[in-house]
Amino acid sequence: MTIRANLIANFFVALLLTLPAGVGLAVAASAGSVPEATQNQQPPSIFGLPAQPEVASLPPAGSPVLMRNMELRFPTQGNVPSVELNTYLYYMELKNHVSSPSQGRWVPYNEATEQVVLEDFQKLWDTGFLNDIWIEVVDEPWENGVEGKRVIFNLEERERVKIVTYEGSDELKTEEILENLQENGINLRLDSFIDPRVIRRVEAVVRAGFAGKGYQFAEVTHTIEEMPGGPKLVRLTFHMDEGPKVQVHEIEFIGNRAMSSGELKGKMEKIKERYWLSWITGRGTYKEAEFEEDADAIIAHYRNEGFIEAQVGQPEIEYLDESDDGETRGMHLRIPIDEGERFRIGTIAFEGNEVLTELGMGRIFEDLEPGDHYSEEDIREGFDRAREVYGALGYYEMTLFPDLQPRVEQSADANGNDSGDGAFADEVLPARINGEPVVDVTIRVQEGEQYFINRIEFTGNRTTHDEVIRRELQLTENAIFNTEALKYSVRRLNQLGFFEPLEEGGIAVEEAEGSENEVDLTFDLTETNLNQLTFGAGVSQFDGFFGQVSFQTTNFMGRGESLQVSMQSGSRARNYVVSVTKPYVFGRPISLGTSVFSRRIQWIGSFTEDTTGGTVTAGWPLTIFTRMFVSYSYEAAKVTDVNPYFGDNPQLLAFNPFYQDALMMGSGGRRTIGKIIPTIRLNTVDHPIFPTEGRMLSASIDLAGVGGNTRFWKPTLETTWYIPHTPKTLIGVRAQYSHIASGNKDQIPIFERLWLGGEYSVRGFDLRRIGPTVADVNPPNTVQEGVDGSLVDLRNTYQGRTVMGGNKSFLLNAEYQFLIGGPVRLVTFYDVGQVQDFGSEFAMNDFKSSTGMELRFFMPMLNVPFRLIYYYNPQSNGIYNDRLDDQEKHGFRFAIGTTF
Repeated sequence: MTIRANLIANFFVALLLTLPAGVGLAVAASAGSVPEATQNQQPPSIFGLPAQPEVASLPPAGSPVLMRNMELRFPTQGNVPSVELNTYLYYMELKNHVSSPSQGRWVPYNEATEQVVLEDFQKLWDTGFLNDIWIEVVDEPWENGVEGKRVIFNLEERERVKIVTYEGSDELKTEEILENLQENGINLRLDSFIDPRVIRRVEAVVRAGFAGKGYQFAEVTHTIEEMPGGPKLVRLTFHMDEGPKVQVHEIEFIGNRAMSSGELKGKMEKIKERYWLSWITGRGTYKEAEFEEDADAIIAHYRNEGFIEAQVGQPEIEYLDESDDGETRGMHLRIPIDEGERFRIGTIAFEGNEVLTELGMGRIFEDLEPGDHYSEEDIREGFDRAREVYGALGYYEMTLFPDLQPRVEQSADANGNDSGDGAFADEVLPARINGEPVVDVTIRVQEGEQYFINRIEFTGNRTTHDEVIRRELQLTENAIFNTEALKYSVRRLNQLGFFEPLEEGGIAVEEAEGSENEVDLTFDLTETNLNQLTFGAGVSQFDGFFGQVSFQTTNFMGRGESLQVSMQSGSRARNYVVSVTKPYVFGRPISLGTSVFSRRIQWIGSFTEDTTGGTVTAGWPLTIFTRMFVSYSYEAAKVTDVNPYFGDNPQLLAFNPFYQDALMMGSGGRRTIGKIIPTIRLNTVDHPIFPTEGRMLSASIDLAGVGGNTRFWKPTLETTWYIPHTPKTLIGVRAQYSHIASGNKDQIPIFERLWLGGEYSVRGFDLRRIGPTVADVNPPNTVQEGVDGSLVDLRNTYQGRTVMGGNKSFLLNAEYQFLIGGPVRLVTFYDVGQVQDFGSEFAMNDFKSSTGMELRFFMPMLNVPFRLIYYYNPQSNGIYNDRLDDQEKHGFRFAIGTTF
């Protein structure tokens, strides 16, 4: 008894020294001290080692205390575990230290056994499966009096999460919460064990999510409810109360003298004061996490103006009372500013530059002049130019930074010598210029290694052939890794429109194995649907009732070739087109295209045009983004269904013979036109369907008379600009000027004259309804006998309503586009234009304008943008629609494509 008591006492002390906090322990010294539940209950064999058939096997008499059995119990959960018992046994060594009577193996219970128990205890606790664990050691002697021990592990498992819900608020969607948890590396999986630390982190992330939406007083708690179906299965519910939304009523700056408060407010992009449209735009919502961005923007503005020591302190927040409905709560934001002094530039030096000379670096940073006020914006612009130059030379890892050293004022003694080192005062660089402190600027350069290209590979191009992509690249293998050429290559690939817009970040740059200065480039591409197969019927402003079937692709069979086969027939228009274009012929970047067409267009109230012809076009590059095109077209045209007021009005025709020839009455309504059209086009627009930046400049001239019986010339100038404004907005501008002339203006067919109107020029006006009309002729007699014999006032029939077109036009389109997300854009627009006839000049009073909004969304299956347009025409007086009624002032229209 004494030895056994000492062993148990030592075991008890050892356990106390090793148990984690919060874990209980019970040890029984003899069978008499075993709890009643333990004495009377015979646990099933599955909770311990399998029962051994003892037959007549007894330990030898006089044996020491033996390890008779071990047992796992789950007393707090009805002895029903949620984890397989074999899982627990897997972690335990004690199972190998139990006596086996059937094999005659008798294992002593001693200090070594107690150490194994301690180690198994720690292993079980480290699994993270348990809330609590305690051990009982009870006496269990054999019939012959040999002492035996049973070790009982009492386990209380942690709850397992079966369902997780977020309740109480719709301001933060479950999808947003899960995304935020993933970004913060929190994995709250179903059927996992409850972890209080994870729950606290989840609550913190949810509160941060609410704060990011302006709900600074959000409260998040949780409850755990038991669920049927098994032990320790629970539902974890997070209860959310967003509280009032915090709105900024006033922003006040303290300490700013050189910069006005209005100027500083203008530099804050994220946090702004609430105003009358905030209920729509959301402006004025305070988000604490965004203040640091605005503070950095304010500091950057100060440094751009030379205040290199400017600091923005932590804001002082004064919360106001909640609104009556408890939905909002106002706040005053006071931002302390320490401007410091404005510095002028002293000396400018460069260190670390070996590839570029001092002279070269000086030209790159030419905006920095000694004596000027320091500007960090000039530094950044110089950095950008330096990266371009170094990147073009293959030093893509080059970095640089400015080292600013403000000069310290030094005092001089009575003899004029500097008190510090005895130098003459006139040799001391001045610490101030015009009373302002001076800073010396040193541009420190870390050039790195020059890199070359080892391999260029492509992924994601399932249809497009590699050579189609490779021929657009301005980079080649085994050449210098020119990052500027890489930038141009990305632009060229995006201009194809074959892939989703590619960013430079979508190109993997990895050092080649076995080489210290070579890289492998991998272009990760995502192809778009470039095949348009459409068929159907409908009604439109231009075509009337129509049916059509067409196939069009710009990447036929993945070879980069364009193919179009289209057949459309309607009550007002018929159009058959077959065209093919090869961008590369003879293995060179020379494009060659041809098309044949037959079209019939009924211009309501005027005439019907029938044209059949074909075009051949060749193009070749002049620079990376500039191409020269030369086209030749030959058309056979016919005009029929001429408005009877033209043919039956001898006074009109006598007054102006042009109309007879323009309507081709004197030639049986037929003309042949052979034209050669040279064009030069510069195009840096980054994408044909989703443009965000770039410009297009085009100059062309139609020279009719190379074949056929019609002669004229028609030059056209056009420019388009896309300018990013914010990360989610951009400005688009298109300007176009056209002019048509001939030695004999009667040679110009009416359908070659210039018009405006329609969704592709001035939105809100019907197609080809802006231009000079018959009224401009001003016939001497405006009343004549109509076809039915009655008197007709020409001014009410064709005068001012039948558009004849002009010989010069000017068009200006402006758009402000909001990138809503994915393929959807909201566009506000303003279109203005006018058309003048021979002998007339452009006049401000003759401009016709339209403004409005447009919802533009891209349909991937059809590969074209669809548009819902609301227009308002402030200057529509004197314009008639295609039904010869007054042009509508406002309304909705549906269209396909883009205006420019």
